[in-house]
Amino acid sequence: MGLTKQYLAYKPVSSFNIIASARANISFVTISNATGRYVVVAAAEKVLVWDLRIGEKVAEFCRDKQEVTFLRTSPDQRHLAVGYSDGLVELFIVETKQSVCSFASHRSAVSALNFDLLGLKLVSGGLDNDLVVSDVVEQSGRCRLTGHTAPITQCCFMQRFQDVVVSSSKDTQIKFWNIETQCCFKTIVDHRTEVWGIVLMRNDDFLVCGTADTQLSVYKITPITDATVPVVVASEQPESESTVSPFRCTAAGSIQRAGHGRTINLVADANGQVLGCHGTDRQIELFLFCSQEESMKKLTKRMKKLDTNKQSAEEPASRQLALTDEIKRLTSIPTPEKVKSFDLLLGSRNELRICCTFVKNFVQLFSLDLNVKKDAEPETLYALQKQGHPSEARTVAFSSDSLAIASGSAESLKLWSRASQTVLRTVDTGGYVVSTCFVPGDRHVLVGLKTGQLLVVDVVPGEVIECIEAHEKELWSIVLTPDKHGCVSGGGDTTVKFWSFELIAGSGGQDAAKVLSLLHKNTLKLEETVLSVRISQNGKYIAVALLDTTVKIFFMDSLKFYLSLYGHKLPVVTMDISYDSTLIITGSADRTIKIWGMDFGDCHRSLLAHDNTVTAVQFIPNTHMFFSCAKDGKLKQWDADSFQKIITLPGHLGEAHALAISPNGKYVVSCGSDRTLRLFHRTEEPLVLQDVQEEEREELENATLATGEESTVPGLPGLKLPSKKTIGSEKGAENILECLEVSKQYEEEGGKGPLPPLMFAYSATNTDDFLLTVLSRIRASDLEESLLLLPFNAVCELLERVPKLTTERKDQTELICKVVLFLFRVHQKPIVNNQVLLPVIQNIVQTLQAAVGELRDMVGTNFHAAQMLQRELEENDGCVLFRDATKQRIQRDRRRKRREASKRKLLQIVK
Repeated sequence: MGLTKQYLAYKPVSSFNIIASARANISFVTISNATGRYVVVAAAEKVLVWDLRIGEKVAEFCRDKQEVTFLRTSPDQRHLAVGYSDGLVELFIVETKQSVCSFASHRSAVSALNFDLLGLKLVSGGLDNDLVVSDVVEQSGRCRLTGHTAPITQCCFMQRFQDVVVSSSKDTQIKFWNIETQCCFKTIVDHRTEVWGIVLMRNDDFLVCGTADTQLSVYKITPITDATVPVVVASEQPESESTVSPFRCTAAGSIQRAGHGRTINLVADANGQVLGCHGTDRQIELFLFCSQEESMKKLTKRMKKLDTNKQSAEEPASRQLALTDEIKRLTSIPTPEKVKSFDLLLGSRNELRICCTFVKNFVQLFSLDLNVKKDAEPETLYALQKQGHPSEARTVAFSSDSLAIASGSAESLKLWSRASQTVLRTVDTGGYVVSTCFVPGDRHVLVGLKTGQLLVVDVVPGEVIECIEAHEKELWSIVLTPDKHGCVSGGGDTTVKFWSFELIAGSGGQDAAKVLSLLHKNTLKLEETVLSVRISQNGKYIAVALLDTTVKIFFMDSLKFYLSLYGHKLPVVTMDISYDSTLIITGSADRTIKIWGMDFGDCHRSLLAHDNTVTAVQFIPNTHMFFSCAKDGKLKQWDADSFQKIITLPGHLGEAHALAISPNGKYVVSCGSDRTLRLFHRTEEPLVLQDVQEEEREELENATLATGEESTVPGLPGLKLPSKKTIGSEKGAENILECLEVSKQYEEEGGKGPLPPLMFAYSATNTDDFLLTVLSRIRASDLEESLLLLPFNAVCELLERVPKLTTERKDQTELICKVVLFLFRVHQKPIVNNQVLLPVIQNIVQTLQAAVGELRDMVGTNFHAAQMLQRELEENDGCVLFRDATKQRIQRDRRRKRREASKRKLLQIVK
């Protein structure tokens, strides 16, 4: 093998500029016992925790390149469930930021998540129309509920009725499911438009749902008991609800919203007292569900006001509780922009906190005091707004010392610290920024606007010191001259203008410090719109990319025509010239990058580089290697000498708009439609092209499942597992088959020779430990799918080993039971028809029943022994353990703090 050229790898440093994604929701989270201060939001493929008080990011949860679509904190605030666009649900520990488990639940994006009251079960809804209930403790799926015919919009557990899930969908239906029977026992079909949200209020007394109109439907939920069954009128309830449903759900009325448009979100606090909703306008409406005592007080007060003579005919109806008695409208919260999502938190002192995310990439926290009876004014506590651009960044540039990054968006220019990725300055440009460039010295930035204006921005005060009407249309490109004494701009008005830097006296007169200005020197008039301008490093040529798909090269000194580069099928959007002025690269909307020679204008190579329009190309300083980005979101590194792709970097979730390479060549920054700025740095790790290409091929192979997407079993056409087939499940099935084969060979040899290398790698001394180790290393959520992929002869081998495993490894009884029960359930017919397996099955039943009985006895003995020890300790010490003692200590500490506070106040008064 000959010598291969080695390259240095670029690795991602971080992504910044994004505060909160518009696609996912926001949620309060408790950290270090501080409630109402921290919020968790999605930021493209990451999950961020923000401290609203100091406006800083305090935690970050990462998985892969997939976008976060929904998130939910557990009731005890210890876990965070995150749903992704590939249908996977990841469970993180909030304190350690580590992933506990992942559930491969859905075949498309997750659209809803909710925990049960204790946080032991998790229900998720997806755009694949399915609901999946997962067991957090067992770390695997329990059941898949299918019945909706459109994407799920919301799902939640009922508190008063165990194992009941309520779901809403765009198919206009609300369904009630029983997890044990895995069936829908009640469906509400009252709505004619999509149901966008449901929420259970006041301990499941009310079900509120929001649709495409301006009303919220309210349903009253009452338990069905023996006393209430005879009251049901046959004409009103034709179905026998008492035999199927444990409760009765009747329409109680509707709440008229003040806002316009459809209901987007319905959110309730943890106790179900306060309901918040918002539509397509700029306000959040709040409703308080009164307690039973308050509702009765309002009813008696209303009855006193009624005229008994006039209301005699309606007296029975008027004496019943109405929605106006049970629901109270609170002060609406006006917002500066359209709300994307929000969350509620009701404090112990009746302070309501509402945290909102907006489409314009900022977060705001509002507070409302519910103790104020009338005209309670909402207050804005904190806002996260300066940490990112309100809209997508369209252009980026590096300073000459590689320490600062400038990024421009539709309304502002921001300067970032490359080391800490924090905002240094924010400058309001008053227009759409399409090009940026640092002036030598890094004290000023040139900004080109879509209106054709050229702004000179002073970095130190963060102000626009001059606004020049440079072009009549868009100013697409600004580039410095090689001597650093001026710049050249190209615009949509078919002109290229040459400028020189001048220092002029400031507004304070002759004694004032001089400020930078631009002096117009020359103009090159062309026939088509100028999309990009570049100048060769030797100062001899200027290249201009035009809308007619050509690139024209002129002599810099005389502006005479030199060469025309034609060959692209669509306009050239971007280009760059190498450091030695020998090569020019052009990126076009036809998805190709062409490498040309500057001496004769010949095309060295045409590369089909991306799957969409190439938006930016740039050479790495002092090399013939360059980076490119495109609307397919990918960043790629190329070698212009060998015409080979070096590496593909993890790019943006949407389009990539621009990139910039630092003057020292160590850093690359890009911006895209996912509102992130992504920073990469060059490491000392060498890259060999053959190895990189092999890794990319493996990734492509791993991304496609070898056994197909569907989980099919002969004889079970309607099998609906609460999981989907993944690469992990395929690898798990391969490991089981390999384990069975190695174990069989080892046992045929007598089991006395040296251990097989695979058994040695798993640290197993015998075949039984080897099999159990392989089974236990398969992820719990992938175990069923792995067992489903096994052929029947492997299932028979596995079942034959179970009796010996059960008697020798009683510590793994739970895992063995799970495997055996699933195999029996899936392969019931062939197992029953196989007479050879009959003695094996009888042996399995005997041994497993004995092992489970021993395990149950041990757990019961330990539980009651612990209870006995607790009682003895309580009798000896005279105190109550655990929760009661903790409550008493907390109350005692509160009383002590109140006494100390009152003493301090008295002392201050005496002074």
